[in-house]
Amino acid sequence: MTPRRTADHGIRLPPLAVERMRGELPDVAEHVVAAIIDEVPSYTDAFSGPMGETIRNAVQLALGGFLSLASGKRGTDVSTPAAPAVEGAYQLGRGEARSGRTTEALLAAYRIGARVSWREMSTTAVRNGLDAETLVAFAELVFAYIDELSAASVAGHTDELATTGRVRQRRLERIAHHLLTGSPVETVQAAAERAGWEQPVTLTAVIVPESQLRPVLASVSPGTIAATDAPDLEESVLLLVPDAHGHRRTALLRTLGTRGCTAGPPRPWLEVRASYDRALRARAAGLDLDTEAHLVPLVLDADPAARADLRTQMLAPLADLRPGTAEKLADTLRSWLLHQGRREDVAADLFVHAQTVRYRMGQLRELYGDRLDDPETVLALTVALG
Repeated sequence: MTPRRTADHGIRLPPLAVERMRGELPDVAEHVVAAIIDEVPSYTDAFSGPMGETIRNAVQLALGGFLSLASGKRGTDVSTPAAPAVEGAYQLGRGEARSGRTTEALLAAYRIGARVSWREMSTTAVRNGLDAETLVAFAELVFAYIDELSAASVAGHTDELATTGRVRQRRLERIAHHLLTGSPVETVQAAAERAGWEQPVTLTAVIVPESQLRPVLASVSPGTIAATDAPDLEESVLLLVPDAHGHRRTALLRTLGTRGCTAGPPRPWLEVRASYDRALRARAAGLDLDTEAHLVPLVLDADPAARADLRTQMLAPLADLRPGTAEKLADTLRSWLLHQGRREDVAADLFVHAQTVRYRMGQLRELYGDRLDDPETVLALTVALG
């Protein structure tokens, strides 16, 4: 067996420092919890339910076990499964797997916990007599101890997934299949009940490159469904993210960032196929991240052939002009429509003199006549030239 990095560490902390650190443990634990909630999005709601108390207890147990170890007590052997802190970490890992959180999220929580704990305990220790040489050894012990706990949690997480995760994943994929293929509502709801998946208010379809799947999954809601064989999708994975509407959409988009993802709009969860279809269209058009920021091009390009026909129809009065002249008049007409006929604004937009705009609009009125004052014609021209 490989010797534990925390075994026989030889550190002897000043009794006063240990006493002060032990007295501050509840505050340190709360600071750790607050930092995890703030920095790991998938833990935002985790501390509000029954699992939250389990996680808080695990944090306090881990910190208390560390102080016992650091103070030289040998009654707790962290190399055995019976050690309370290691056993607690193992069970925490199993619980996190059941909650749907990934090992990436769990390890991120441990890293944050180590950082916050070290910052606060080392400050107290130095304030109460810890010398520089012992401080270095103390730091090594902190991170070695965290490594052992995180390894125990990963083991628990892995064991839980080995027994239940594959079955659950298959059931979640069945939900995605039914949602994307238009199965009857009763079929979808029955699949959700079999998987033990809590039905959300909305689902948002997010297309994620395969290389970015793990970090994205670590940051989104644990109820997210990954569909690896979504229709019409290659070299990417579809995520169905629950309840990422309202202010939570901002957090989702921040998570996706520059990872090359495309997020459709939130839709009632049984209608998520509409969100997926829009994400597919945006991706095909080269529009990334937030489809809600690209509604105009998505609408205008929804039927490219129809738009081309409309453009040809509405620009028919220019068809007999020289190509260069027709292009200039079309650009002027587009700017005139978008700027609601404000000549100075049109001139600034086109980098020409206002008199030039006046001259060109005179030509256009000769060609179109009173149609330029007809609301239906103005709408059709706006769409055709948009």
